[in-house]
Amino acid sequence: MSDNSWADDRLNTPGDRTRFKRHLKNPFTGDSFGQFAEWVARFMGSPAFLLWMTIFVISWISLNVLGSWHHWDAYPFILLNLAFSTQASYSAPLILLAQNRQEARDKLSLEDDRRVAAQSRADMDFLAREIASLRASVGEMATRDFVRSELRDQIRELIAELEDSDDEADDAASQESSHTDASPDGS
Repeated sequence: MSDNSWADDRLNTPGDRTRFKRHLKNPFTGDSFGQFAEWVARFMGSPAFLLWMTIFVISWISLNVLGSWHHWDAYPFILLNLAFSTQASYSAPLILLAQNRQEARDKLSLEDDRRVAAQSRADMDFLAREIASLRASVGEMATRDFVRSELRDQIRELIAELEDSDDEADDAASQESSHTDASPDGS
């Protein structure tokens, strides 16, 4: 009974119109075609491509000129020219597509480099301001020699005050003793 209810639900539900196309992938969407274009451009710019193309052209010409059987492409080599034209008509857009993709990557890289350079510049400016403020703080700080000379001057002043107060105390004591010695009753 449960199998029939599942079948009934499935039959009563409208189907997806793209169910037959679901497994077919479009090769021109996404990044796969761009990667293919870059691979073709990279291969066509390699020494291996030049070597294989040279071997192909030499073989084609030698088989058509020196071959003892039917010559399928006579001397002006129209078919070879057609093959080269077809190759050029397909390779040029692929190479341009690869260049456009590389340009987009370079643009992103350049924007990232600019962002990093701006951040580095801001960091350097901040550090320069910090160093300038530290220099100003250090310039305002008293040096060790200045502090020593100030302390020496204050110590000398204190010593001078102590000596003056000792001299005054000695003078007062001597005056007192002279007053007590001068009094007749001895008190």
